[in-house]
Amino acid sequence: MIDHSGVSVSDVAKSKVFYRTALAPLGYTLLMEFEQFAGFGVAPKPDFWIGQGKPNVPPIHIAFRAESRAQVDAFYEAARSAGGSDNGAPGPRPQYHPHYYGAFVLDPDGHNIEAVCHTPQ
Repeated sequence: MIDHSGVSVSDVAKSKVFYRTALAPLGYTLLMEFEQFAGFGVAPKPDFWIGQGKPNVPPIHIAFRAESRAQVDAFYEAARSAGGSDNGAPGPRPQYHPHYYGAFVLDPDGHNIEAVCHTPQ
């Protein structure tokens, strides 16, 4: 079981705005901050971190679990409104499994950020 993960970003302030907005529909909030790091999660514990540094090359793919397809849709819209680039609109991905419903957005540093719901419609 993974306890937490994170990515290096070129601009913590800019990425903090992006992730705060993009992850809000999934129940994530900014829970902890240090000078060059920020931790997001569902209270009480951050499980996704961003840190100032040279962005990971190649960019990283991280998928966040959504409880509903509506949350996936809301994530996609929020992430796009926060400056994320489309990398796969919300929709079924039956090549993964029959109930896979996901959306993909590139963050400001090109990391592929996904929201996915695994439950039937």
